[in-house]
This record gives sequence, C-alpha cells and structure tokens, in this order.
Amino acid sequence: MKSLFKVTLLATAMAFATGAMANTAATAAPKSAAPAKFDSEDQKAAYALGASLGGYMTNSLKDQDKLGVVLDRSQIQAGFKDAFESKSKLTDAEIEQTLQTFEARVKEKAHAKMLADGKVNEEKGAAYRDTFAKEAGVKKTASGLLYKVETAGTGNAPTDSDSVVVNYKGTLIDGTEFDNSYTRGQPATFRLDSVIPGWTEGLKFLKKGGKMTMVIPPSLAYGENVVPGIPINSTLVFQVELLDVKSEKAEAPAAPAKDKQ
Repeated sequence: MKSLFKVTLLATAMAFATGAMANTAATAAPKSAAPAKFDSEDQKAAYALGASLGGYMTNSLKDQDKLGVVLDRSQIQAGFKDAFESKSKLTDAEIEQTLQTFEARVKEKAHAKMLADGKVNEEKGAAYRDTFAKEAGVKKTASGLLYKVETAGTGNAPTDSDSVVVNYKGTLIDGTEFDNSYTRGQPATFRLDSVIPGWTEGLKFLKKGGKMTMVIPPSLAYGENVVPGIPINSTLVFQVELLDVKSEKAEAPAAPAKDKQ
C-alpha cells in the first residue's frame, strides 16, 4: 500500500475512531472534566495518538469545508469501523485510487481559491497604495514602489553589489506582521541584489543611519509565489532602518534567500 493511502487512512481512522465516541460523551461530560486516568503508559500513549491525529484531521476537514469539499463524517467513521473489523467495502486498490482522486480535487479547489483571493488582495493593495501615495512626503518610482524617507542618513547610498545591515518590520496592509528583525533581536545582513526588487530599489534612497517606510506592490515583492505568512498578490509595508553599508570589497556574510525582505 502506498504512503498516501496509509497516512490518510490512519489519520482519518484514528481521528474519527475517537470522534465517534466523543460525539456521545460530549453531551454528557462538560469540557472541564476531571483529568483522565489510564491503567498504563501504553494506554495513555494510545489515547494521545488518537487525540493528536483527531485534532489534525479536525483542522484538515475544516479547511476542506471552506473549499466546498464537505465529507460525510458518518462515512469516515463507518470506513474506520469496517477497516478495523477487516470488512472494508472497498479493496486497497479502490481506496488508493479514490484518495488520489480526492486529493487532486482538493488541490484544484485550493488553487482556484488562492487565485480568487489573489485578485482580491491585488484590488485591496491597489486601493491602499493609492491612499498612501497621497500622504505628505511619499514618492513613487516608475516601477510602482512607494516610499517615504523619515531620516536620510549620511554617507554613500548602497549599490546592488553592496551588503547592507538593516533592522526592519514587515506587515501586510491590514497590519498583520510577518517578519520583524527587532523582535528577533538581530539585524539582517544581505547583498542588496539578493532580495526582492522592491528592497533592491528602495534601499538606494537611504544612507547609513537612514529610516524609511516602503509600500511595495506585488510585482516588486512575491507576486503569485507562495510564501509562508504572505498571501499571493500581497502589497507589503516595511519600516526599514539602514544601520550600515558594506562595500563588495569588505568581507560580508552570505546573502539570504529572497524571502521576507
């Protein structure tokens, strides 16, 4: 049996094996029930495995519900019961094929939702950028980058081949924070040509000691690429402080991948 079948069946079965009994118990016992007691460590481990997989499957099914793929919970429970008693209505081959088809359908639905959400994100981002562009001191480049310099700094502006040392906070337009070097307690160092285009362009408007706000459109950020914490077609807002500029002749740490800067 292939891994897809094994993992899916195990997770689903364990989740709803406990779920079938929990549905009955939930009406009789309050959530603040007395601490559970087990006769052995193996018994406790078995329960923990079921609870862990049950929680995972519950969240997974909720996500699928949001996509419009709603599975009949009673059939999941019935499938587990039958398989546990070695009287499944489907052969192993039929189960595997059905799960592969199901997985493809979920992926298709998820992709469609991602694209729809991306369109909404672009529209909201455009409105946000139009509003920000009207604020005093905001400048817009030919590429669409918006920036506002609070402190210009001194010395030379960085070039593409320079390494920069920065502190920054990155948020979505609704204020959701996805990255923050201040809370990590350590500035970031990278070559200016190793990050997203919005940063490569925007940091050139600062000098050492300078501070700015950048509002970066999706075309200069991650676009439709999937990045954890950043929905596709997101407009990104960064508060940036340029702490230092190191020329290519100076020894500098290797540049990070193009993520979240």
